[in-house]
Amino acid sequence: MSAGAAGEASPREERAGGPRERLAEALAALHERVPLGMRLGLDPMRAACARAGHPERAFEIVHVAGTNGKGSTCAMVDAMARAAGRRTGLYTSPHLVRFAERIRVDGEPIGDSALAAALEEALEVGSDLSFFEVATFAALLAFREAAVELAVLEVGLGGRLDATNVVTPRVTAITGIALDHQDMLGVTLDAIAREKAAIAKPGVSMVLGALPEEARAAAVAVAIANGARLVDALPLPADARVGLLGPHQRDNARVAWTVGAELGLADDARARGLMDARWPGRLERVEVRGGDLAGPWLLDGAHNPEGARALVRAVEGEDVGAVVFGALEDKAWREMLGVVAAGIDAPRVYVAPAGRAAADLAELRGIADGSVASAVAEALRAARRTAGARSVVVCGSLYLVGEARAGLLGLMRDPTVAL
Repeated sequence: MSAGAAGEASPREERAGGPRERLAEALAALHERVPLGMRLGLDPMRAACARAGHPERAFEIVHVAGTNGKGSTCAMVDAMARAAGRRTGLYTSPHLVRFAERIRVDGEPIGDSALAAALEEALEVGSDLSFFEVATFAALLAFREAAVELAVLEVGLGGRLDATNVVTPRVTAITGIALDHQDMLGVTLDAIAREKAAIAKPGVSMVLGALPEEARAAAVAVAIANGARLVDALPLPADARVGLLGPHQRDNARVAWTVGAELGLADDARARGLMDARWPGRLERVEVRGGDLAGPWLLDGAHNPEGARALVRAVEGEDVGAVVFGALEDKAWREMLGVVAAGIDAPRVYVAPAGRAAADLAELRGIADGSVASAVAEALRAARRTAGARSVVVCGSLYLVGEARAGLLGLMRDPTVAL
């Protein structure tokens, strides 16, 4: 939105209050849209984009779907593009601590003034949009305002009817397929893969990561039907260094490396991006110095069984002194906890994440013995007392990890919204 003539205030400038006050008001208005949830369907987003002059057409786009690994892959592609000198936007969900984490420009969370302005415009122009649709629309508006050259968009849920699927990207990708969100995407790998692969567009490259055979066959069929050009993820160079922790990140890095190649990014820029990429809350190591939480921590969302297995593989051989576990009730938390309990031999503290209905703590104890805490802060203190100087793993939900991260690092936190 452009400023008015000399001596006149633009609509954005006319709003009273400082950046934090404006942002707080915009976030409060956004949270009123939560009851609409993360609804599936593209017509409201398409109409809002048309009314705003199609912000989604103002820059090139990489569009990434997948059950696990899509956020990490997006972070790596973003880092590669920045290493190549491109001005980038990065849109992901959910946020861990601050809503601004969802919308990044040149690797940094968007500033309060720019975020407030984007949300205000998105709420006004998209008066009928849901919480997630407003967030997505605001990201597109913010990226246009910031004059980004390339935006990397993470699919929120599925792909075919996700709010992000209003774009025509330069490259699409699928990182991996596993069972998750079965109530909305289907109960088989075939069905879930079809939903995610429907981000494929005519003539646009679709990079496929390591997929189960059933999922791969379904994804290939949909991509071909949509006229996409299929590209298998390339092997990494032998000397490639991946900055994100965990052996599973090399699979994500292969997808990112190949997306970078499709974008025409030079090898040295892609190599720097792989090495420099950071993605908080995913096998993130935090060292707290001083106080009753002092010691090493490992934070990992691990919010489905495949994520839990990746976590267990990543900490194999590590001296873990305690585990803080909590999960949302609509996740496969029984299987997740079974994987964690079998793979990490350490005392457990159970706590309920904020955001949506949480898994029953008594039932968690019935699966694998452990103590129960009434709040995340209490769980962290109990786990640290048990672990001493050894590592504490916090896992099972990104919302749990976000609250724990804020507490460990002393960060101000925006309200939790599990969308």
